[in-house]
Amino acid sequence: MASCTDISTASASSDGPLAVGSVFHWSTFGLDIDFTVYAIGPGRRILWGGPAHGITGVHEWTFTERDGRTVVQTAESWDGEPVRADRDGMQAALEGSLTAWLTHRKQAAENASR
Repeated sequence: MASCTDISTASASSDGPLAVGSVFHWSTFGLDIDFTVYAIGPGRRILWGGPAHGITGVHEWTFTERDGRTVVQTAESWDGEPVRADRDGMQAALEGSLTAWLTHRKQAAENASR
């Protein structure tokens, strides 16, 4: 079952429990990606990243409680030759990816609260 980001549960796996140093794998849009968890603040933050197809990415999710609700924020950066060769196109792809992930999370949270 693919989400709007095209990551299916069948294509996602981990080398162990979610912990600093653990590696997880997924396929999205035909790309195989392996990322390492760099930092975790249980219930507050997760930071992961690594290289994929000439691009080094670093991605952070933060979770803050505000007025009895959870505010989710995300930030990601990419670098590498493909990024430097097409900055505008890669920026648009990154922004589209982040927007899709946040939209999917929002819809899932709203559906769960009904």
